[in-house]
Amino acid sequence: MSYIATCLLAYLLGSIPTGFLVGKARGIDIRSVGSGNIGATNVLRALGRAAGCTVLLADAFKGWLAVAALPRLVFLLFGIPQDTPKLEYYQIIGGFSVVLGHNYTCWLHFKGGKGIATSAGVLSALVPGALIIILSLWIILFALTRYVSVASVAASFALPFASWLTGHSLLLIIVTGCMGALAIYKHRANIKRLLNGTESRFRGTKSKPPEMSPKPS
Repeated sequence: MSYIATCLLAYLLGSIPTGFLVGKARGIDIRSVGSGNIGATNVLRALGRAAGCTVLLADAFKGWLAVAALPRLVFLLFGIPQDTPKLEYYQIIGGFSVVLGHNYTCWLHFKGGKGIATSAGVLSALVPGALIIILSLWIILFALTRYVSVASVAASFALPFASWLTGHSLLLIIVTGCMGALAIYKHRANIKRLLNGTESRFRGTKSKPPEMSPKPS
């Protein structure tokens, strides 16, 4: 039951649609502007740096919380010793579930973000060394290409290798590989646009809320 509780609580935490809520607070349905995604990149493009950074930090915090704090709360609820050797299993369950909650939120008909910021929060608590490696790769590729999607897909692909290089267990290498694969899958539309030459480069932010407009096909 404690594993199920961890999974459910982490999913519900991840399912909080931060980008959607920030957009609504500004009178905008973020799903109807730009790329239609509720993640930090689309919020930043549509509503500006303050809104985008708020969503980025909040989504990352969800991921960190699900790994660093939620398992210990479950231990308290179920009377499990805090020093249990099974802590890593609870952290993995919490981390994977919070990303699934963000990507497939029950509050928006199971359509959510792409999980990059939330995954980064998970990794900061689970495999911080690997996160530093892929974050450095992300920054370099974004600076060279100005494509958020290229940087995100490459960093996701490199994640299990970064986990291996930083000396983590086979279990964590497999888990981070699954997380990377999920992130790449969520970018499949971006990959298609990259291949077609129609993907948009990041060119800055808007200074004021946009008019409601249909999202691109």
